[in-house]
Amino acid sequence: MLAPLGIGVLYGKKELLNEMNPFLMGGDMIEYVYEDHTTFAPLPNKFEAGTQNVGGVIGLGAAIDYIEALGYDKIQEIEKEIISYARQELSKLDYLTLYLTKNEENHSGVISFNINGVHPHDVASILDGEGVCIRSGNHCAQPLMRYLGIDSTCRASFYIYNTKEDIDRLVKALDKAHDMFKKYIE
Repeated sequence: MLAPLGIGVLYGKKELLNEMNPFLMGGDMIEYVYEDHTTFAPLPNKFEAGTQNVGGVIGLGAAIDYIEALGYDKIQEIEKEIISYARQELSKLDYLTLYLTKNEENHSGVISFNINGVHPHDVASILDGEGVCIRSGNHCAQPLMRYLGIDSTCRASFYIYNTKEDIDRLVKALDKAHDMFKKYIE
């Protein structure tokens, strides 16, 4: 949501939140402590264990304001344009296997791929050296990886702050990675 790391929101029905026990303890969440039990403060303090992430809260508020000012329709328009361009440019790379839906309308801002014959961690390291940041690994999707018959993928994520120039830098860095390994994989 464009907010700093380490901030989030717990949202739920009041009745259910009242029934739940906190999983972290400390700070203003405690009402009373006895030798054999503890009572918790009323909501929302019941789930606030320790010092609040003040910077994160302020950043999250600013992110919400920014997103609301930009508007969800504009965000979708920007995402659709950038992901469409990324799909188009990455599809031109014959050494790449793309793992994505054929239906662009159902696609998110994440594209998974592999350079055929090159381990995703090696690709990520080379791209990092070129100033292009991607993720590599199983992305907490091991059953999907097994289904696809692979161990891991590279993953590029795109959002409203990305540009077509970012996609072009990704393609150029992928070309470099492929060129480095070409003699070993062909």
